[in-house]
Amino acid sequence: MALDGCGIFCKYVLIIFNIIFATLGFAFLGLGLWLRFSDNTRGIFEIDALSSTTFVIAVTVLITLGSVMLFVVIFGDYGACNEKRCALQVFNVLLTLLAIAAIGIGVITYTQRVEVGQRIAEFYSSLYALYVTNGDPVIRVTLTFIQEMLHCCGVTGVPLVETLKCPKPASTTEHLIMPNCPQVISSQFDSQAPLMLGIFVGTGSLLVVALICSSTLRSKITQTSSTSQYIILTQSSPVQLANPPPSQQQDFFSVSYPDPDQEPVVFTPLTVASLTQA
Repeated sequence: MALDGCGIFCKYVLIIFNIIFATLGFAFLGLGLWLRFSDNTRGIFEIDALSSTTFVIAVTVLITLGSVMLFVVIFGDYGACNEKRCALQVFNVLLTLLAIAAIGIGVITYTQRVEVGQRIAEFYSSLYALYVTNGDPVIRVTLTFIQEMLHCCGVTGVPLVETLKCPKPASTTEHLIMPNCPQVISSQFDSQAPLMLGIFVGTGSLLVVALICSSTLRSKITQTSSTSQYIILTQSSPVQLANPPPSQQQDFFSVSYPDPDQEPVVFTPLTVASLTQA
């Protein structure tokens, strides 16, 4: 189907967007499934007393978010690559819902930043308890990354009693005691709440841009499919009719002139075929 320059641009923008979206969806889903079914973390979901912890909620959110993102990508890629209007319409609806959800979550996170910060601190504490119990190397790498990024030391802040190695002290007093990570996470999230709001609003804006491209592509496909194309087919020799009547033969193959002595002029018949794109 022949698209103009704007339609082709929107098509490739959607394809690139869906590739990035699919990568993030696979990452979230894979991480969530690993935390859910890993031998070191599976026991948490089997204990009723821990079924409502922040860790379980975070894992559920990762699995749900990754699944929804991949579901959206299916319609987006199919509609953009095959230029299907129905799939693009479903893709537009899903993108609208995701954009509204992203902006809404950003606003809620900003207004409830103290409580959300405490929940994230609890999530760190849950990971730390899992590492102390099981010694999972992946969890160790995750905790080390958080500690180095925030410059904090475990759940107590005392390097001598911490199971996990703390970051390099920045002063003499930090050899004895450093800020503990749950406290630092809560305070950092409170102070960085405007940045988090900007991230969520920016994500919603990117979804709106993809929505505009998808709507434009769908409009271009509709315009192209509603245009009829006509192709004139010619034959190299006159059409031979089986015993045509003299009057029809004269109508189809010759034009009479007033002078009876002039030879008739023979024309090659034309066939007009109308091809309509579905």
